[in-house]
Amino acid sequence: MSAALVSSRPVRVLVVDDLDLNRDLLIRRVQRLGHEGVAAVDGRDALAKLAQDEWDLVLLDITMPQMDGYETLGHIRADPRLAQLPVVMVSAIDEAESVVRCLELGADDYLTKPFNPRVLQARVEASLVKKRLQDQQAQLLAALSREMEIGHRIQQGFLPAQLPSVPGWSLAAFCRPARHVGGDFYDAFVLPDGQCMLVVADVCDKGVGAALYMALFRTLLRVTAQQLAPGAAPHDVLQRCVGATNDYIASVHGQENMFATAFVALLEPQGGTLTYLNAGHELPLLRRGGQGAPGVVALEVSGPALGLVAGPAWHIHQVSMGPNDMLVAFSDGLTEALEASGDLAVDRLDALMADGHREANTLALGISRALEGGPEVASDDITLLALVRT
Repeated sequence: MSAALVSSRPVRVLVVDDLDLNRDLLIRRVQRLGHEGVAAVDGRDALAKLAQDEWDLVLLDITMPQMDGYETLGHIRADPRLAQLPVVMVSAIDEAESVVRCLELGADDYLTKPFNPRVLQARVEASLVKKRLQDQQAQLLAALSREMEIGHRIQQGFLPAQLPSVPGWSLAAFCRPARHVGGDFYDAFVLPDGQCMLVVADVCDKGVGAALYMALFRTLLRVTAQQLAPGAAPHDVLQRCVGATNDYIASVHGQENMFATAFVALLEPQGGTLTYLNAGHELPLLRRGGQGAPGVVALEVSGPALGLVAGPAWHIHQVSMGPNDMLVAFSDGLTEALEASGDLAVDRLDALMADGHREANTLALGISRALEGGPEVASDDITLLALVRT
């Protein structure tokens, strides 16, 4: 057992009884067992002492004036801070009805007067073992929560601190993990030749494992793209950086069966040409902004997800974006969240994109607000990247 999980504080037992003789007797017995015993003269005194300090066990008499043991136990169990504190009821009432009532109210055990010292010892030690296990579990959960929070902050650091400023274009994005950490990510960065690379990806599964692979996929895509010679054709940049990422994952980590769907695109800002590759990802939606333009169009799939097998080929596609055209790329978590209301996600997104947005920020904000009516706890990570030619 880790030393960090063992409290150096002595075991503290609160003895609650309105009779001096009973309190003194129980406190002496508790002290003989090597624990610290503290007296409370009635239920109100007990609740005041429980609120002021940390305790490991309560020995609670039933028959007391003003506030009896039943009522006191009810207050203890109603307090979230004390809900798991072991309580052993002590009473001269040896009736099945009284025992059942105490257990229904949340008592851990029941001891009748006059009590046998060995039975008292057994009841006390059994309750303290339970308390120690609860304390250890609480500390482990707290430590895990701290670690997950650290992981969340580290993962957020893998997302762009701010999206690049591209003249004539606006960009916006958000990523909401279903847990502290997740497998979705987005990226946007400008290459040395002025082209802007856009990525939205979804690593299979959720949680810590997906988050670790998310960092790996994101780093490989970004580094390989930036290392290619300036001026390389968009087709070559996409094939080489996506191919290198895929082959590394498939050959080095293939036994883990981890893969990612990804939409990876290169935007040529001046001409408005978007060259893209869709590796098994949700179909991004493009909506034309000109008058008389058709509604939303889904971009094509290019080939399989990344990391499944080395050496696949992907088709590279191109589309031209004109003034007020807008593109949204997203993970399947967004689709599931929007369809929770019963509507098709494509229809919801088409309506939101047609709502007069001229900036990516307002478009992303509108989609984010549309999610507020969905499930309170998302079942999957949700990621979106919006691009608008202003």
